Formats: sequence, structure tokens, C-alpha cells
Amino acid sequence: MELIRRIYKKAFLVLIPLALLSALLEWKKLPLSVIVGGVLCLANIRGLEWSVTGLLGTGKATGRMIFFSMFRLFLLFAILSLLIYLRLVNIFGVLAGFTVIFALLLIEGLKVAKKANDQPG
Repeated sequence: MELIRRIYKKAFLVLIPLALLSALLEWKKLPLSVIVGGVLCLANIRGLEWSVTGLLGTGKATGRMIFFSMFRLFLLFAILSLLIYLRLVNIFGVLAGFTVIFALLLIEGLKVAKKANDQPG
């Protein structure tokens, strides 16, 4: 999907400067946490893309897609839990990375929707 590729390109243009700025606040864990949160969010978006593509292709939800969605969420939870338990990341940095990517997804999605609305036909 074109939308996902644009989000990936812009995500790294936003995440790297955000991580550098966050280093001014707390240089030990916060920059890594922002990048980890952004990368996990991007991986989750890729999984959502596969699920939606599969759903649109078949017209109905299959057991495999439901299992993959639940497994993806469990894996995301397990990775975050492990990183927080080992005190490798700052939870606020991870949330900042998630939020930035989510906002980017919303902005790009609105641009695509507006472009589709403006075209006649």
C-alpha cells in the first residue's frame, strides 16, 4: 500500500529528531524508548495492513487472521512488558513514539481521504 510506505518514510524523518530532542530531557533511556515505541507501532501497522488486505481479499474473517491479530497483540504486550521489566526503556518515551506514529497515520489517512473526496467520479 502506498499509504504505509509514505508513513514509513515520514516516520523515520520524525522519530530520529524526536529522539535527539528527547536526549536533552533524559539522555539515558528516553531516546531509545522513543525509537522502540515508534518501531513497535510501525510493526503493528504492518500487521494491521496484512490483516486488512487478507480481510478484503476473502470478504470474511478467517480463523488464521483472528489468531494472527491476537498473537500480534500478545507479542507487542510481551515485548513491552519485558523491556519495562528489565528497565531498558522509559514508558513515557515508548508512549511518545507510539503517539507520534499514530498521529502520522491519522494525518496521512486524512490526506488520502481528502484526495479521494476531491476527485470527481
